[in-house]
Amino acid sequence: MTATAPPPPSPRRVGLLLFDGVEVLDACGPFEVFSVANRVAARTGRPAPFEVVLVAAGEGAATSGVRARGGLRLGADVGVAQAPPCEVVLVPGGVVDAVAADPAVREWLRRSREGAEVVASVCTGAFVLAAAGLLDEREVTTHWEDLADLRGRWPHLRVVEGVRFVDHGDLATSAGISAALDLALHLVARLAGEELAVATARQMDYAWRRGPAAEAPAGAPA
Repeated sequence: MTATAPPPPSPRRVGLLLFDGVEVLDACGPFEVFSVANRVAARTGRPAPFEVVLVAAGEGAATSGVRARGGLRLGADVGVAQAPPCEVVLVPGGVVDAVAADPAVREWLRRSREGAEVVASVCTGAFVLAAAGLLDEREVTTHWEDLADLRGRWPHLRVVEGVRFVDHGDLATSAGISAALDLALHLVARLAGEELAVATARQMDYAWRRGPAAEAPAGAPA
């Protein structure tokens, strides 16, 4: 009897939230990381480790797309009400007041939290996670410019500065904009292997800062 090869592992589904006012690099940076990781994996005969689903917030945004900060229009795959279960959920930052107050987004995040391996935020996406009640007393971070506001609005959070990201396994938050790349590469390393993450960063010609510690950017408060 001839043994059959085991089926290839299913890709982890990454639910990436899009909304009007989203910061372009916060969303598109991680998208590129996961996309390039799939391409690099394919070169070595590995199945794609990730499937990115673009999840739109807002009435009709699933079909019309969203207008990112700066004016770039981004398309989406599904709305939050139709979003499939995701192993990874990532909330970018930007202008987040409306999306943080959106009951449908909050419900999607709470529903996703139950089955996801990790729920993560970039920059002011932490405000969205906090509004949904997903953050707790563990350390979190956000863009340096918004640290005081995050502390003031949710005093129970342990808001830390001077880091690129904070990863607790099931929850992760990152600093602003370019830190999205570091967090996404960290997640690739964690979920699909360090070797793939290193090769992905090299393919992107990006000087990946692997650890969470980082100096504050120029202009940030000491």
